[in-house]
Formats: sequence, structure tokens, C-alpha cells
Amino acid sequence: MTPGWAPLNPAAYRIPDNLDGKRVLDIGAWDGYWTFQALKRGAKEVVAIDDFSDYLGNLNQSDRRAWESFDLCRSALGYSENICKRIEMSIYDISEANLGLFDTVFFFGTVYHLRHPLLALDKISSLCKDDVYIESAILDDFSPYRGGLGHGYAGQQMVMEFYPGKQYGNNDTNWWAPTLYCLMNMTYAAGFQRVEGWKLVDNPQQLSLCRGFVRGGK
Repeated sequence: MTPGWAPLNPAAYRIPDNLDGKRVLDIGAWDGYWTFQALKRGAKEVVAIDDFSDYLGNLNQSDRRAWESFDLCRSALGYSENICKRIEMSIYDISEANLGLFDTVFFFGTVYHLRHPLLALDKISSLCKDDVYIESAILDDFSPYRGGLGHGYAGQQMVMEFYPGKQYGNNDTNWWAPTLYCLMNMTYAAGFQRVEGWKLVDNPQQLSLCRGFVRGGK
């Protein structure tokens, strides 16, 4: 058991219990929770990538451990590097040429940290054969520009906000946040034909619970 706070509610991600034979890409893997979950659920291989250049923008120096915790868990769980690879790289550098194709892509807690989120989704689509699962901050129940919690964009509003500073969560690595409906349509625009979305919590009472999920299939 290692200390941690994410994921807040693993069941809400709706990841299939059976990933037998799947090749999985885990983008923004961090300490590898979902990397190891995919392997436990039968994935034949998982490639984890992350870019630690900003360390979320708000971690203490002592917490900036890059792959240290990932490597510890991989060793403790007994997974070899042959089926559990980890690569430090930018999402903008992923391609079929350098990583191959994947059946399933996990894209959790990352899209709102990106300066070019739609480009990232296009990159994912280019190497994902089947399903993408996306988790993100969403604006449905919160907007820093409209008064905070309880003052978001409820319903199916096609909105995305830009944060050039620390407007969202006092974190200058948060660049954008979409509504759930906007994120669903961005996923569709990237080439995923079957798209569904849901919220982590129907009526969140704190910012950390203002999260949405999108599943896209080809």
C-alpha cells in the first residue's frame, strides 16, 4: 500500500474488468495506478508515458520523484519491462512509428494540462485501434471566471475556458478546461465515432470532484 489521493473513485472510470490480450497505452501514467490495473485485468502489454517537466506545477521538491514510485511498484508486483514499459516523453511525440498501435488508450488527468488538447487527441486517435478512456477537469459545475463552485456551464454547453495563469486551482500548469459535452465532441472530432460521457459526481461539493469521463470507440 502506498499513500496517494488519485484516483478518487476507480469504479467511476468504467474500465472493463477484462482486458485480455489488449495492448494498452497509459498517457500521463505518473505512479502507474492504471498501468498496473490494466495488467491485472489481463492486458498483454502496457506502455506508460509521462512528461515530468512541470511536476504538476505545485509539488514540493521532495515529492518530485519522476518514475521512482512506478519502478518500485513494477518491481513489487513482479512485472517485467517486456510487458510493462515506461517512457518519459511528450504526448505530442507519440506516433505509430515510434510506439506502434494500441487497442486501448488511457488518458487520465492530462488533457487540461496541455497547451494543445485537440492536437493531443488527434495524436491518440492516430495510434488507437479501438477505445480511448479520458478523465479530465470539467466546467459543468465550476468556473473560476463565473464565481467558482456552483457557477459552471450546466447542461450540454459547448464551452472551453483558457487559463493563461493560475486561474484554475491556483496551478499555472492548468491551461484549459472543457465542459463534458465539449470534451465528448472533441473526442468525436478526433476520429472516435462512438462517444459517451459521464461525471464523477452528479453534484460535486468541492473542486477536486468536478471531473468528467469520456469513452470513445472506433
